[in-house]
Amino acid sequence: MATAPADQAQLLEPAYRRRFIALMFLVCLFDFADRAVFAVLAQPIKEELLLTDFQIGMLQGLAFAALYAGLALPLARLAERASRRNIVAICTAVWSTATIWCGFATSFATLAIGRIGVGVGEAGFLPATNSMTGDLVPRHRRASTMALIMLGAPAGIFLGAMVGGYVAGLASWREAFLVLGLPGLTVAIMVRLFVREPRRGLVDNVPPDPSPPPDFKAFLKTLRRKPALIFILLGSTTASFGITAISQFLAIFLARVHEMDVPDAGALYGTISGIYIALSLLIGSFGTDWLSKRDGRWPAWGAAIGLLSAPFLYYLAFNAQDIGAATALLIVSGVMLMLFYGPSAGMIQNLLEPRMRATGIALFTLFYSLIGYGLGPVFVGFVSDRMAVSAYGPGFFADCPGGVAPEGASAALASACASASADGVQQALLVAICVFFVAALFFLLASRTLREDAYIPEAANEGAAT
Repeated sequence: MATAPADQAQLLEPAYRRRFIALMFLVCLFDFADRAVFAVLAQPIKEELLLTDFQIGMLQGLAFAALYAGLALPLARLAERASRRNIVAICTAVWSTATIWCGFATSFATLAIGRIGVGVGEAGFLPATNSMTGDLVPRHRRASTMALIMLGAPAGIFLGAMVGGYVAGLASWREAFLVLGLPGLTVAIMVRLFVREPRRGLVDNVPPDPSPPPDFKAFLKTLRRKPALIFILLGSTTASFGITAISQFLAIFLARVHEMDVPDAGALYGTISGIYIALSLLIGSFGTDWLSKRDGRWPAWGAAIGLLSAPFLYYLAFNAQDIGAATALLIVSGVMLMLFYGPSAGMIQNLLEPRMRATGIALFTLFYSLIGYGLGPVFVGFVSDRMAVSAYGPGFFADCPGGVAPEGASAALASACASASADGVQQALLVAICVFFVAALFFLLASRTLREDAYIPEAANEGAAT
């Protein structure tokens, strides 16, 4: 049995683990703040640059996801060989710079460049962070540890929504991108200075292996031998389509359907998202970590239960007339929906050996981004435009540029444009939620072999890890 050197053993001490979690939390916070600010500012951006909902969906989805998905796997393969600490630091600096760029955009094309840059930077965060977590934390605490790090997501969404909406109301949407992009550069420096690179398999006491990490062909062979892993990837990918469709258009939905101004819609969007993501991460990850001690299939079962419940709750939320009832229902819907996220990352770590974990999470990230961010918002934007035309008539785009009536138009035209835009996004979101039934089925299928497919280190090593 191998013994870790003293400098590496220090990385398993509670004080260092707390530092690591805190810094990765900050990275995650600005990751999601930079995503959320666009969702909050989409309506004023659309009106100023005279964009369609389909173009907004492209900017929130495909422009962001194209290189995000394309680089996730190469960066993960790099993370199996190189310093994961440095990858996280560099990626944080890149996406923060791209966020600042968005504040200077003057057209769809220049804004798309900024969104692509945000996607490029964020591609390296999750694979490298999950891989380091797997080396620092025992298997029965990995999902809950990642949940603590991923609490940066609701905090970031809340920060991005509140600051973005406030600054946009005080100045303009351009300044909001600057205010949220600059702090990320400081966080990148902090990661470089205060995070240390752990040895692969450190917590499992796996001896150092000087041989090259398993290549992608070996990873694919492992994937084929583990049907649970395949179904987890399929389930999370399918769920991501609906999740990003909702999250990227929720502020727009609140502004149009409930007739809220940008700061108020942004604040409510951030509050709803922050509460439900925090609760779902804590309940889903800590709950399934606890239940999995009794039966190892609970992470998949819990995900399926949440995904089966979510469509019914979202149907009520999107049709609620009262904003208070809609808010409560959107929070409960989101909690049930996102129960799958934390356990999915934990299951992937537990199904793979240490030097394949970054690649496994990268595949999770690739599909989540390409199908979720890449197609979910684009689908909702496309359907929203079609539904708006159906509600208004074939002259919608000519009469309502940017989805609103031109300045000086009659009250009747302004009302007709607003009504058609609201009806379009509402109907599109109701269509998108049906995908959660399919995602639930995949997680139920994963549960059948979840225990048999788990990666188990040698008994002596496992005992040392715990």
